[in-house]
Amino acid sequence: MPDTRILVLCTGNRCRSQMAEGWLRHFAQSQRVGLDVHSAGTNPKGVHPLAIRVMAEAGVDISQHESQHVDAFAGQAFKVVVTVCGRAKEACPVWLGDALMTIHEPFDDPDIPGLSEAELLPTFNRVRDQIRDWAEHFVGLLGQEDLTFS
Repeated sequence: MPDTRILVLCTGNRCRSQMAEGWLRHFAQSQRVGLDVHSAGTNPKGVHPLAIRVMAEAGVDISQHESQHVDAFAGQAFKVVVTVCGRAKEACPVWLGDALMTIHEPFDDPDIPGLSEAELLPTFNRVRDQIRDWAEHFVGLLGQEDLTFS
């Protein structure tokens, strides 16, 4: 049975989508669910160092992730596309390609301009934990035998 392909979208592909990609892969492995997870953005800005740090502190290594433009996935089919932009004023990408299911899971952007690393850290930790809880639940649903993505 082929892996379920998932694309996580966010504007910058810098924090939330990177953390979601990491958590989805982590829980897919631990729950033995076949997932092929990617993330991208409409304005990729590179993976945020604090995203890498807080994920490492939680035991998930995203240090080798790359910030990708959504165009890199043009023409590819995904079973699930998840958007993670949270603020209403923020322009979250829309997937125009082939997808069986699209989900919007709004998470706050932890990368707040003008704040120091020390001031950002609590928000990064909170958002990381919110994404962790969502990803664990979501992968659990995907692992149920009666939930079919064919």
